[in-house]
Amino acid sequence: MTDSQEGAMPSEGEQTAAARPSGLKNPQAAVRGLGAATLAMEALVLLLAIAPLSVMGGDRKGAAIIAVSVATVLAIVLAGSMKRTWAWHAGSALQVLLLIGGVLHWTVAAIGVIFGLAWLYALHVRKTILS
Repeated sequence: MTDSQEGAMPSEGEQTAAARPSGLKNPQAAVRGLGAATLAMEALVLLLAIAPLSVMGGDRKGAAIIAVSVATVLAIVLAGSMKRTWAWHAGSALQVLLLIGGVLHWTVAAIGVIFGLAWLYALHVRKTILS
């Protein structure tokens, strides 16, 4: 580094990058997008799970289909509500409800485990980027 560069003030772009450790222009929007995308994928998988549940659901297939349908609607509503801080808590509660739904059929719990792990990752990214 030359003497003229040592005392130079950082440019505006360098100051902005220093203020944003993640390097993102809008970190809140990026995190909301990650949460919404996770919930949207979950809603799609839950919708696709209805057909196999109707065929091999067993004794409790009606209750399992209703639970999956309600969880699908909740995931869609939460994906659209990610601007609100309570939506992150409700998304966590949805994952727990799916795990409990494993009492109705093991596939509901399997979906809960898979997307519970994805949701934990989204929460980790949220904490890392926004803190």
